[in-house]
Amino acid sequence: QVQLVESGGGLVQAGTSLTLSCAASGGSLRLATMGWFRQAPGKEREFVAVIRLIGGTTYYGDSVKGRFTVFRDYVMSTVYLQMNSLQPEDTAVYYCSASSSSHVRLWDYEPDYWGQGTQVTVSS
Repeated sequence: QVQLVESGGGLVQAGTSLTLSCAASGGSLRLATMGWFRQAPGKEREFVAVIRLIGGTTYYGDSVKGRFTVFRDYVMSTVYLQMNSLQPEDTAVYYCSASSSSHVRLWDYEPDYWGQGTQVTVSS
Protein backbone atom coordinates (compact mmCIF):
# COMPACT_ATOMS: atom_id res chain seq x y z
CA GLN A 1 0.00 0.00 0.00
CA VAL A 2 1.40 3.37 -0.99
CA GLN A 3 1.86 5.85 1.81
CA LEU A 4 2.36 9.57 1.34
CA VAL A 5 3.80 11.74 4.09
CA GLU A 6 3.80 15.52 3.76
CA SER A 7 6.00 17.94 5.64
CA GLY A 8 6.97 21.61 5.57
CA GLY A 9 3.72 23.33 6.44
CA GLY A 10 3.55 26.18 8.91
CA LEU A 11 2.70 29.80 9.61
CA VAL A 12 4.29 32.40 7.34
CA GLN A 13 3.78 36.06 6.49
CA ALA A 14 2.33 37.27 3.23
CA GLY A 15 4.88 37.70 0.50
CA THR A 16 7.21 35.02 1.76
CA SER A 17 7.96 31.53 0.48
CA LEU A 18 7.49 28.00 1.75
CA THR A 19 8.35 24.59 0.35
CA LEU A 20 6.31 21.48 1.05
CA SER A 21 7.61 17.98 0.53
CA CYS A 22 5.90 14.64 0.13
CA ALA A 23 7.66 11.31 0.42
CA ALA A 24 6.10 8.18 -1.06
CA SER A 25 6.76 4.70 0.26
CA GLY A 26 5.35 1.19 0.23
CA GLY A 27 5.02 0.56 -3.47
CA SER A 28 6.08 3.96 -4.75
CA LEU A 29 7.73 2.37 -7.79
CA ARG A 30 4.25 1.90 -9.21
CA LEU A 31 3.58 5.62 -9.15
CA ALA A 32 3.57 7.64 -12.35
CA THR A 33 2.24 11.02 -11.26
CA MET A 34 2.20 12.96 -8.01
CA GLY A 35 0.47 16.18 -7.20
CA TRP A 36 -0.94 18.62 -4.71
CA PHE A 37 -4.41 19.76 -3.78
CA ARG A 38 -5.52 22.18 -1.08
CA GLN A 39 -8.65 22.81 0.91
CA ALA A 40 -9.44 26.03 2.71
CA PRO A 41 -12.02 26.19 5.51
CA GLY A 42 -15.53 26.11 4.11
CA LYS A 43 -14.35 25.54 0.55
CA GLU A 44 -14.08 22.58 -1.77
CA ARG A 45 -10.78 20.89 -2.38
CA GLU A 46 -8.85 22.67 -5.12
CA PHE A 47 -6.30 21.29 -7.55
CA VAL A 48 -2.87 22.93 -7.19
CA ALA A 49 -0.27 21.12 -9.28
CA VAL A 50 0.75 17.76 -10.73
CA ILE A 51 3.96 16.30 -12.14
CA ARG A 52 4.86 13.17 -14.07
CA LEU A 53 7.62 11.33 -12.24
CA ILE A 54 9.25 10.31 -15.50
CA GLY A 55 9.93 13.31 -17.68
CA GLY A 56 8.84 15.91 -15.16
CA THR A 57 5.96 17.39 -17.16
CA THR A 58 3.89 19.67 -14.94
CA TYR A 59 0.48 21.27 -14.87
CA TYR A 60 -0.84 23.94 -12.50
CA GLY A 61 -4.10 25.32 -11.26
CA ASP A 62 -4.88 28.84 -12.43
CA SER A 63 -4.75 30.34 -8.94
CA VAL A 64 -1.12 29.32 -8.37
CA LYS A 65 0.33 29.46 -11.88
CA GLY A 66 3.48 31.58 -11.92
CA ARG A 67 3.88 31.52 -8.11
CA PHE A 68 4.12 27.83 -7.26
CA THR A 69 6.52 25.27 -8.68
CA VAL A 70 6.22 21.51 -8.38
CA PHE A 71 9.32 19.37 -8.82
CA ARG A 72 10.40 15.87 -7.91
CA ASP A 73 13.28 13.70 -6.85
CA TYR A 74 12.51 10.58 -8.85
CA VAL A 75 15.11 8.43 -7.09
CA MET A 76 13.75 9.32 -3.67
CA SER A 77 10.07 9.17 -4.74
CA THR A 78 9.61 12.63 -3.30
CA VAL A 79 7.71 15.56 -4.72
CA TYR A 80 8.02 19.16 -3.63
CA LEU A 81 5.86 22.24 -3.89
CA GLN A 82 7.71 25.53 -3.77
CA MET A 83 5.31 28.33 -2.99
CA ASN A 84 6.39 31.91 -3.59
CA SER A 85 4.63 35.22 -2.97
CA LEU A 86 2.23 33.57 -0.57
CA GLN A 87 -1.01 35.38 0.16
CA PRO A 88 -3.63 34.92 2.89
CA GLU A 89 -5.91 33.27 0.34
CA ASP A 90 -3.32 30.50 0.03
CA THR A 91 -4.15 29.45 3.59
CA ALA A 92 -5.35 25.85 3.46
CA VAL A 93 -4.57 22.27 4.26
CA TYR A 94 -2.31 21.03 1.48
CA TYR A 95 -2.66 17.41 0.45
CA CYS A 96 -0.14 15.33 -1.42
CA SER A 97 -1.52 12.83 -3.89
CA ALA A 98 -0.31 10.17 -6.27
CA SER A 99 -1.48 7.95 -9.08
CA SER A 100 -0.22 4.89 -10.92
CA SER A 101 -1.50 6.42 -14.17
CA SER A 102 0.67 8.77 -16.20
CA HIS A 103 -2.46 10.69 -17.22
CA VAL A 104 -2.06 11.58 -20.87
CA ARG A 105 -4.02 14.75 -20.11
CA LEU A 106 -2.63 16.06 -16.83
CA TRP A 107 -5.64 18.33 -16.36
CA ASP A 108 -7.63 15.12 -15.87
CA TYR A 109 -5.42 14.07 -12.97
CA GLU A 110 -7.26 11.83 -10.51
CA PRO A 111 -5.22 10.48 -7.60
CA ASP A 112 -5.32 6.94 -6.31
CA TYR A 113 -3.58 7.81 -3.05
CA TRP A 114 -3.70 10.70 -0.59
CA GLY A 115 -1.58 12.01 2.23
CA GLN A 116 -2.92 13.24 5.55
CA GLY A 117 -2.37 16.89 4.72
CA THR A 118 -0.24 19.69 6.12
CA GLN A 119 -1.52 23.07 7.25
CA VAL A 120 -0.25 26.23 5.60
CA THR A 121 -1.33 29.51 7.16
CA VAL A 122 -0.42 32.85 5.61
CA SER A 123 -0.84 35.91 7.79
CA SER A 124 -1.39 39.38 6.35
